[in-house]
Amino acid sequence: MSSVVPAPWRGRLVVLLGIVLVGLNLRIAVASVSPILDLVREDVAMSAAEVGVLGAIPVISFALFGSLATPLARRWGLEPVMVAALVLSAVGEVARALSSSAPAFLGWSMIALAGMGMGNVLLPPLVKRYFPDRIGAVTAAYSVALSVSTAMPPLFALPLAQATSWRVAVGVWAVVGLAAAVPWVVVIARSAAARAHLRSILRRAPAPAGASAMGPVGGGEVRAVWRSRQAWAMAVMFAMNSLGTYVGFAWLPTLLADAGLPADEGGRWLAVFAVLGAPMSLFGPVLAQRMRNPYPLVVAFVSCWALGYLGLWASPADGTAVWMVLLGIGPSSFPVLLALIGLRSSTAATAVALSGMVQGVGYVIAGVGPIGIGLLYEATGGWHVPIAVLLGCLVVLLVAAWFACKPTMIGPPPAPERALGGTSTSPTLDA
Repeated sequence: MSSVVPAPWRGRLVVLLGIVLVGLNLRIAVASVSPILDLVREDVAMSAAEVGVLGAIPVISFALFGSLATPLARRWGLEPVMVAALVLSAVGEVARALSSSAPAFLGWSMIALAGMGMGNVLLPPLVKRYFPDRIGAVTAAYSVALSVSTAMPPLFALPLAQATSWRVAVGVWAVVGLAAAVPWVVVIARSAAARAHLRSILRRAPAPAGASAMGPVGGGEVRAVWRSRQAWAMAVMFAMNSLGTYVGFAWLPTLLADAGLPADEGGRWLAVFAVLGAPMSLFGPVLAQRMRNPYPLVVAFVSCWALGYLGLWASPADGTAVWMVLLGIGPSSFPVLLALIGLRSSTAATAVALSGMVQGVGYVIAGVGPIGIGLLYEATGGWHVPIAVLLGCLVVLLVAAWFACKPTMIGPPPAPERALGGTSTSPTLDA
């Protein structure tokens, strides 16, 4: 009598919904203020220096609070910490919308982005834990949601602020974070009853050996990650990718304005740069899972990035559409790296430690990018030197990716049938 293999998504749809909603929430607090910053400053007296601090808060929060996600998950478990992170981000978004002073607005912005920084780190190990057989597809799904969360607020923030007020336009996005917490509350509530069910699903899924093991995040995993050359290569790859992306958001409109393009046109091209990540995110992680070594995929994306830079160097006002499309495709090596965190981790516990290390180190380095490129621009009075430096960063990215993409596993071998974290929360769910 032949056994019937269950549908690959059955039993995990609530988790999938939770993962996608978290991805949809991860960039909203970053992207919802800049389109209406002038309106905010009319009520909240904010100096130019404080505006600069506001621009630096995302990277600082992602680096600082993302690094806290690993020990918190070790103590309390992935799912409870994710719920706490989502609630924290929602509280921060509402509180900053009610702020009447610049220090309060900046402080609550830090809180809102703290929750999102922890969510950044927790998502890859959650994908590893619940979808060891579908890492590429699920990473693609939440990468698309991440792109949407970057592009959506700029489209709606200004019309909403004009129709109501800037406070509504800033605070309304907290609804997304609270909605994203609901599936994870369901996961926690139903964990004990569904434990055996999901283990059965994962045993029958075509995952790599040991992929479904869920050991606690202990010193062994953390030490293995910090001593791994491959993990450090991933951190450098993450840093160079994020650096280029944040430089693009910070300086592309200025570069195009210097080339003679109207300010509104520069804003539209920046939206193209942001939106193009969504379609590219659909297939990058899926291909990465199917390839033994996805380095050629990274080379293809980075080559587009380099051609875009060279086009801006040579003729930014002519062929702008081509250069911006190429620049929009280039950062698609980022979702490939997110997939690698799960694909190259020996266990879900190792994925927690690896995600925390890669993103913590990566965001610290990436934070230097917008400031450093701005200083180079001011010092040289043009864009040739800054673009040359950005091209050098792509070379570093390619070298790091060579080691990061190698088909070897990071972390100690899996010990099956253990629960992750300090709670009894386990993989769950029926759909």
